[in-house]
Amino acid sequence: MAILTEPKSALTKQYAKLMAMEGVELEFTPDALRELAAQALKKGTGARALRGLIEKLMLDLMYEAPDGGDIIHVKITRPVVRGESQPIVRRKQDQKAA
Repeated sequence: MAILTEPKSALTKQYAKLMAMEGVELEFTPDALRELAAQALKKGTGARALRGLIEKLMLDLMYEAPDGGDIIHVKITRPVVRGESQPIVRRKQDQKAA
């Protein structure tokens, strides 16, 4: 988990910066980070598997964010990492309705 969050060039920070360039705040829950770490351990490649796991997880979001310019926040949870649900996406119109 430390590899995902602590270094200056941590993967989660890299993706957060990429999304921020599109005006989108990216959040990984602690449970999501633990699940990513557990999946990397299961693959037996440790930190090397983390990049692939995150790339797979973020692929659709990276294309959707610029196209759907109304996305302001994306939350990645444990069920998202497990493939059981979609990321929680907050859009500009959702914020206006609240």
